[in-house]
Amino acid sequence: MSTAAVPQDLDDGRMPLMEHLTELRDRIIKVVIAVVIGMLIAFILYNQIFDVLIEPYAKSCTNSVSNCELLATDPLEGFGVRMKLSLYGGIFIAMPVILWQLWRFITPGLYAHEKRYAIPFMLSALTLFLLGAAIAFWTLPQALTFLQSIAGDNIVNAYSPTKYFTLITYMMLAFGIGFEFPIVLVAAQMIGVLTPQALAGVRRYAWVGITVLVAVITPSGDPISMLALSIPMIVFYEMSILIGKIVQRRKRAAAPA
Repeated sequence: MSTAAVPQDLDDGRMPLMEHLTELRDRIIKVVIAVVIGMLIAFILYNQIFDVLIEPYAKSCTNSVSNCELLATDPLEGFGVRMKLSLYGGIFIAMPVILWQLWRFITPGLYAHEKRYAIPFMLSALTLFLLGAAIAFWTLPQALTFLQSIAGDNIVNAYSPTKYFTLITYMMLAFGIGFEFPIVLVAAQMIGVLTPQALAGVRRYAWVGITVLVAVITPSGDPISMLALSIPMIVFYEMSILIGKIVQRRKRAAAPA
């Protein structure tokens, strides 16, 4: 049988299993090295990172008893907080390397026409994740103010560093993942798993599902954070339908050619 019938872009994407596993190992090692270097940088810049992350608490703090400072009740808590912030900061600093290694790993398995969309999708995913994390950071002072006010005036708010930084980290992570929603929907439409007509047909159910999902994944559970995440996700849902219709029209227009 002639090998000329095999598409060139498919043939180039084939790789022996052992070679594939070896490449995966090498790229994981590069990612780990990048994260370790990022952790060292974040460890050195710990005070600056701390000052940035403490800002939402400082804006919401009305407690003169604790002077708006975090309260550590464990001698080892300060060291643990520094290591956690260094880890989170290291992953953030190494994110371009992580995405690049991911891109290089999946490239051999893509067709030529799929490779055109890979980089825009990855850049869009990174941009939306950072946007979601930024919105979470921006809404956190209002969320903390709400949580403090609803507790009443008889409670003195003095947060531990571990609890506070866990909350702000999970909030930024939840918002960042939530903002990846349109990427998933658009990708599913481009590969034919979903259609814009199907998404439009279940619009009402999707809105309710988004609201329930946001209530589950939002760590603080306050209405301000829930609105700040659910409204953009609903807007993204509608935008993905519009993008799907545009892609669908282009495919139909290109079909006769």
